Amino acid sequence: MQQLEIIGGNTLTGNIRISGAKNSAVALIPAAILADDIITIANVPNISDIDALGDILKFLGADVKRENEIVYIDPTTICNKEIPEGESKKLRASYYFMGALLGKYKKVEMFFPGGCSLGPRPINLHLKGFEMLGAKIKEDGNKYTIEADELIGNTIYLDIASVGATINIILAAVRAKGTTVIDNAAKEPEIVNIATFLNSMGARISGAGTSEIKINGVDYLKGCFHEVIPDRIEAGTYTIMGALLGNNMKIENIIPEHLEALTSKLLEMGVNIEIGNDYFIINKTDKLKATNIKTLIYPGFPTDLQQPATALLTQCNGESIVHETIFESRFNNIEFLNKMGANITIDNDKAFIKGCTKLHGEEVVATDLRAGACLIIAGLIAEGKTIINNSEHILRGYEQIVEKLTKLGARITLK
Repeated sequence: MQQLEIIGGNTLTGNIRISGAKNSAVALIPAAILADDIITIANVPNISDIDALGDILKFLGADVKRENEIVYIDPTTICNKEIPEGESKKLRASYYFMGALLGKYKKVEMFFPGGCSLGPRPINLHLKGFEMLGAKIKEDGNKYTIEADELIGNTIYLDIASVGATINIILAAVRAKGTTVIDNAAKEPEIVNIATFLNSMGARISGAGTSEIKINGVDYLKGCFHEVIPDRIEAGTYTIMGALLGNNMKIENIIPEHLEALTSKLLEMGVNIEIGNDYFIINKTDKLKATNIKTLIYPGFPTDLQQPATALLTQCNGESIVHETIFESRFNNIEFLNKMGANITIDNDKAFIKGCTKLHGEEVVATDLRAGACLIIAGLIAEGKTIINNSEHILRGYEQIVEKLTKLGARITLK
């Protein structure tokens, strides 16, 4: 178990560069399987989730090399075999191997994926998509065997605009016969990034970023070079920190359009933020106004920023309401914020935050990745020392967070 120790109250100043998007990179790495030559992916974040996906690729026989932020993958030596439960349970994104292996080899054997505990996260939409492409699915406990003599394009309607299901169906469909249409597809920027990657390999995908994605199957996918987009969730997390502690804090390498749901709320709250072409400059604002947040699929307010934003709302004057509509267990951080001095009550899928409250350091637990980010923010503004247990959750998704915050002036150490 890893711990983060934070001494709160320090101003954050200087420049911080945002890394490649975790939610994009974790799909791009498995997608490399579909190529028939070497793949080069740049701007890959150095986080434990990427290491876990690389381990699965190596287990399958791929040649994987990393040089700084560039990952080289040679999938031509892969031997398609059962992915052990110990590997698949390390992270949620292991399920992208389902679509990639099914798409290329027409068969995949692996166990139910792991990841953060955010309530029920079924993969039924993924499986429905595979079945509609002609695959047969056998479940044996937590193990799935998915195979098809041939994958045939089809029109697939998603009951929920799921990011994971949209990507997985794309991965399975790019080498299928005929045309696949995904209706009510998710629109997240990461999906556009993945479609661009596959099209660079020779896939024929149109409509990514809209609710209807069309995939015309191809027989061959070549190697290519591709760059991961900046991480909008990492950028949003540091932006929230800057609203509380920033002094001319500059956040670089961002795509502001990807963060409009957040920045519109920050401006509503009275945050001092300058929005440039590819950067934010942000300063601490003493008198913040309460606001209401409702998580929605993109381009709405992202569920991954809900927990970090809740720490900010504890410092707003008045009562704020957070309505979580995506994951039912996104309030695991509330217990620990209250332990630190917050005044938050939960009623089903809503949290009511009364501010402004003074926070004090405590020993707390990062129950999941974004809950951990929330507690880091709370620790940075709290009086005294905060110790965050289970900090390995945080390291799954934030590249060099200790080093980046230390450079800005925070007192934070990993133990």
